[in-house]
Amino acid sequence: MDDLDAETNTGKGVLGPRAAMVFALVITLLLAALSGLVMRPAAQHLRSLQDGRQAEATMVAAGSGCFLGGCEVRFEAEGRTVVAELPVGSGHGDDEAGDRLTVRYREDDPQVVAAQDDVGGGGAAVGAVVFGAGAALFLLVLVWSTFHLGRLRRG
Repeated sequence: MDDLDAETNTGKGVLGPRAAMVFALVITLLLAALSGLVMRPAAQHLRSLQDGRQAEATMVAAGSGCFLGGCEVRFEAEGRTVVAELPVGSGHGDDEAGDRLTVRYREDDPQVVAAQDDVGGGGAAVGAVVFGAGAALFLLVLVWSTFHLGRLRRG
């Protein structure tokens, strides 16, 4: 190796090849877990309320945390007032307290509720696809780098 290459670290990344592969593996597993263990079940839960009872509700607690399950709504069910939390994957982050929306809830348990706009799967379905695609991309990078490093060692 000549002096110029030694001084500029040409061809060397910040991480070594094995560390980069471990990093890609960790990112792949993290994205796959988010897709399969968090977002997919959240989308299925939202879809399960498609046939639920419908009610007009008022946002009680709102904000950007709605996607993570931090928003609450108040509505009337079976003659009583119910305050329930919208589930993970709700798309009402732009709503403010006092805003009106239509919700669907389980007849036997009004605490299980989702916004009418989200019962098709909402942002949770999109999140599952995006995180799954990210996991697939990192997996491809991992396979390619493993193949490439193997060829460099033999050659």
